[in-house]
Amino acid sequence: MMFTTPLLKKKEHHDILHCNFSGSCSCDAQNQGDRFIPMRSAINFDVANFSLRREIKDNPSSNLSVTSPNKEAYKRKLAEALLHDSNGKDQKILGFKKRSKTASEIRKNLFSDALFIDDESKVCKPYRHIPESPERVLDAPDLLDDYYLNLLDWSCKDVVAIALGSTAYLWDAKNSFIQELMQSESNNDDDCLTSLAWADDGIHIALGLNNSEIQLWDASQLRLVYKMGGHSSRVGSLAWNNQILSSGSKDNLIINHDVRIRNHIVSKFEGHTQEVCGLKWSESHQKLASGGNDNILHIWDVSLMSSSGGSKYLHRLDQHQAAVKALAWCPYAANILASGGGTADRCIKLWNTQSGQCVMSLDTESQVCALQWNRHYKEVLSSHGYSKNQLCLWKYPSMHKIAELNGHTQRVLHLAQNPDGTTVASAAADETLRFWKVFGNSGTNSSKTGRDGGRSLSSRNNIR
Repeated sequence: MMFTTPLLKKKEHHDILHCNFSGSCSCDAQNQGDRFIPMRSAINFDVANFSLRREIKDNPSSNLSVTSPNKEAYKRKLAEALLHDSNGKDQKILGFKKRSKTASEIRKNLFSDALFIDDESKVCKPYRHIPESPERVLDAPDLLDDYYLNLLDWSCKDVVAIALGSTAYLWDAKNSFIQELMQSESNNDDDCLTSLAWADDGIHIALGLNNSEIQLWDASQLRLVYKMGGHSSRVGSLAWNNQILSSGSKDNLIINHDVRIRNHIVSKFEGHTQEVCGLKWSESHQKLASGGNDNILHIWDVSLMSSSGGSKYLHRLDQHQAAVKALAWCPYAANILASGGGTADRCIKLWNTQSGQCVMSLDTESQVCALQWNRHYKEVLSSHGYSKNQLCLWKYPSMHKIAELNGHTQRVLHLAQNPDGTTVASAAADETLRFWKVFGNSGTNSSKTGRDGGRSLSSRNNIR
């Protein structure tokens, strides 16, 4: 008895080791296989056969060959029983009800959102062809190279007026007829013209002189109608509001004249501390924008017009860093005003004149001399001086540059637009007047650029 227990324990230990390492223990040798060698009884040959045949079908170049039933009905039943999919495809754990966007769709959405802000431009449209050369070039000798003057305007009757030294000329765009409107009494610098502006009727035109006088002319009869005073220095800017003529002067004053009455001065706007070089009434005739050499932009309301004068501006905007001459009201957004700054500023700014907030500021890298809105497309045209002397077309409201128009060799001081809103005239210090069909559809122009009635438009015609 003393030696029985250890022997039994030893045999028990041997059986345990034999069972663990040899795999031939009588208790489960027939049901369990070696962990490295699978048992044939555990293999489902039907599944293996089906998988093998599908691999051969997907890869015909394979050299594998098996023998199994090849009827489609058998394969379909087998797939349903084993894979739970009547199409013979492996069932996936994850499924997506909605197809994900492709890379091209993502790029298209990003492109659309990045370029277009306004609702009208959600669909990307190709830009129209914009001629890069002027349609016509005219000589304009003695055009004063002065940033603060306004010497070009285009009437509703399709007549261009331009001041050259002490003489004002009219050019009829319909027949290219040129005539002299007036010449100051003495041909010297003291009597030179400093501004001009057509009235809404297209017949009367106001002229501002260096001697502080304002003259009203009947262009149809080439007759002086009226002379007006009130300023003590040159009149560099003029703007019409029906029968009210607003004038800005180097004496820092803005005077509103009613040309129908003898006592023509109806009100004065006092707010600028230096020369008033830009004036523009809004499309609604309710607001006047004025820019000065003091880098200030003022917005005045017609309801504030009174003979007592005073600083009754609606907004005083001081974000420009140079003289503000270029002004243009948006024709399809009544409260939006575009303004341009001089050499030290170089910016085009868009203003909400209702709130007085600047909604966009763009550095053009060049002096901004004049601005014109396109009435047919949402675009703004700007003319520039130092240092690029070019015209630039911008997409509104994103203000992406669409085109550059080159040709002038000195700063482009003035812009004017024809009545149908397709052509813009630009006058520069290089003493040329150029006509650009930048706002219209070039397909509507029957004559090619550089041709007009058999004459080459590249050859200059003296406006005198």
